[in-house]
Amino acid sequence: MLPPTDETPNSGPRNPPGGEVPSSDPRPLDAGSGMPPDVARGKGIKHTRTGATWTGLVIGILVLVLLLVFILQNLDSVVLELFVWEFTVPLGVTLLFAAIAGAVIMALVGGVRILQIRRAANRQRKLTT
Repeated sequence: MLPPTDETPNSGPRNPPGGEVPSSDPRPLDAGSGMPPDVARGKGIKHTRTGATWTGLVIGILVLVLLLVFILQNLDSVVLELFVWEFTVPLGVTLLFAAIAGAVIMALVGGVRILQIRRAANRQRKLTT
């Protein structure tokens, strides 16, 4: 008859009573979680463009739903005067137009700044070569 071992069928070797990993294991484990260090730090899963695109689409859909709810809850008409013209539009739509105008202005300012930095970097590169 065989002597009893610390292994049960189909379960692999057990860790010693102190919870320490035997030194024969080629992969060291993280002390806190008992997982390999790369997995414990979250480096076992790589980020992909498809995953980022999916996340962006989900966030975009949630923002659109929130905007739709906001507009539907603010249907009171307001008079919008622009120079000599007068428009009657729902309040939610007016605020949405204002937010879009602000976003466009910020995008234009950011684009100009990016062009400015790119031009300075190209000038610096020409001076160093």
